Amino acid sequence: MSATTTVLIVEDDVSLRETVQLYIEREGMRCLTADSGAQSTAQIQRFRPDLIVLDIMLPDIDGFQICQQVRSGGCFIPILMLTARADESDRIQGLAIGADDYLTKPFSAKELIARIKSLLRRAYSAGYRDVSCSSGLTVDRLKRQAFLNGKFLDLRGKEFDLIEQLLTAPGRAYSREELLERVWSYDFEGDTRIVDVYIRKLREKLELDPAHPKYIQTVWGVGYRFKAD
Repeated sequence: MSATTTVLIVEDDVSLRETVQLYIEREGMRCLTADSGAQSTAQIQRFRPDLIVLDIMLPDIDGFQICQQVRSGGCFIPILMLTARADESDRIQGLAIGADDYLTKPFSAKELIARIKSLLRRAYSAGYRDVSCSSGLTVDRLKRQAFLNGKFLDLRGKEFDLIEQLLTAPGRAYSREELLERVWSYDFEGDTRIVDVYIRKLREKLELDPAHPKYIQTVWGVGYRFKAD
């Protein structure tokens, strides 16, 4: 693990939160914290952490609801749930709604770190799942599926390849020539107008108002970019 690996701890117990943060940072990982559901949602949307350590009992909404919100948005960030209750029904419920692992309090720091490392290895190993998320859009390269705010998008062929390329670097402006090269490759005998055709198709499927796009933005004199978070 490295400092580029970001873990979000959602825990309202200050002492426990600070202890977990200390051990995670000792492993060379970046650590974000939240003490409520509302704060965790803001942190997830802003930073897109690589893993979430999520307590069930929080002052506003519970960890089950947060987990459901993350998964309903089509986001596959690994989630390790924490609870002070040893009730098997909690564990089953957490796993059923999309949590990846479950740890009952009290727990040792060594076990927590081992669970975190195991989840990170499994979730981000080559060929396991390659997922990009930005502004509510999720693209799963392995399954070739895309979701906008949890709703499945019927993207086909080069439509999927094009949005996948744009989402590789949200906010980055791609020229038409660059998109033609990366998505259609050198053996395509047409011209860059094919890029505009497919951008129009994507906007019809993504945008509420394709004439005034929110997600796929035109960069005048350059080409296109996908809106960054």
